[in-house]
Amino acid sequence: MDLQQIIEAAGRYMDVAGVAVMVIGAVVSIPMAMRGFQPRRLPAGSAPLSVYRSYRQLLGRSILLGLELLVAADIIRTVAVAPTFESVGVLAIIVLIRTFLSFSLELEITGRWPWQHQPDAALTASAAS
Repeated sequence: MDLQQIIEAAGRYMDVAGVAVMVIGAVVSIPMAMRGFQPRRLPAGSAPLSVYRSYRQLLGRSILLGLELLVAADIIRTVAVAPTFESVGVLAIIVLIRTFLSFSLELEITGRWPWQHQPDAALTASAAS
């Protein structure tokens, strides 16, 4: 087995891991949401999440992690073959689409963009008074 075959196999395993994370995350999120899972950092003064909202957040996080693994698999496979402009272009498009999906999911889960800082609880409390 030469290096290229090993790298291609690693890319396939990363693909399987990405899909497995999404599927397992979807299944594991159901009982967690039903038990009333709440994130550690809820904004000050916010109501607890409903089962539906909790499940959406848990599922979104597993999809985000799965997408990261799938992007890593695409990068590994692109490096394994002699990179051409076509393969690099396809990789760039895939990464852009998945990055957009990741940003959209992050906004949906947390209510803020990934580059925005989470408001400090002490600042929020002092501003409210």
